[in-house]
Amino acid sequence: MFTEMDERHGGQHGRSALVQYLMSDVAALCQGRFRTEEARRHMVSAAASGVHLAGWKAYDAGEQGLAQRYYLQSYALATDSGVIGHDAFVMRTMAQQGMKLHRPEHCLALAESGLSRIRGKVDAQTEALFAVTHAHALAKTGKRHSAIQEVERARTYLAAEQGDEMPFWALAWGPPVATVHSRTAKVFETLGDRSGAAEQYAVAAASRPPGTYARIVALDLVAQAETQAAQGGVEQACATWGRAMDVMDGVHSVRTRKAVVAMRRSLTPFRARGLRCAQDLDERAIDFLNG
Repeated sequence: MFTEMDERHGGQHGRSALVQYLMSDVAALCQGRFRTEEARRHMVSAAASGVHLAGWKAYDAGEQGLAQRYYLQSYALATDSGVIGHDAFVMRTMAQQGMKLHRPEHCLALAESGLSRIRGKVDAQTEALFAVTHAHALAKTGKRHSAIQEVERARTYLAAEQGDEMPFWALAWGPPVATVHSRTAKVFETLGDRSGAAEQYAVAAASRPPGTYARIVALDLVAQAETQAAQGGVEQACATWGRAMDVMDGVHSVRTRKAVVAMRRSLTPFRARGLRCAQDLDERAIDFLNG
């Protein structure tokens, strides 16, 4: 429920309620007695996911230090649960945070360690999530050939026959196909392939069920528009930015607001030239930021 609210309405929606729930109900349950060890393990794993979500909400608010502390607590709980792959998934998240903060030297080791922990032990689609994060870390550290190879490996995992059901914690960002395409776009962007990145962002946005994951769909569309604008397709970019603003309506997220501010900055020279679509989009942006 909290995850669905987060993706539909943004990280600041329900944040205090989630933290209170973790501090009261969930903390008490983690300290309780269980009929079986398996029940305890699943409870602790669920708690790890709740704390992971709290970290994600802090990340969405730009509070990176707090997010990291939540992730470390989530990692400790996931490790205590003994659920195969869950601790590695939190490592994957921390690697992604580090790349966002431009600290790739620490991210590659995290991504590689997480991947090594789950290789051959989880379903193919979950493994694809780890492989594409590893590809991004490789790209960030200048290992172009290895990054492209790892992207292809992730695609192969996605195309494989579905075996075991994906664990719930691996679905934190929705359908794996959308997550893999979104992260692949970031790999291509890092490698300077703007056309490939724009295509992958478009596929990622289209791979999520309509009306769901509003924030991440909006951010993928924003990233697609930025790559289109960088290639000179300003009118095409404006149309994509417009779609992004349609999707982010009602989303309370620091990242979406920053994306709109960045969009206005990118459109400044085109507004000055009198480009109508840029002017119309800027008016929508002003209304959004003042809302």
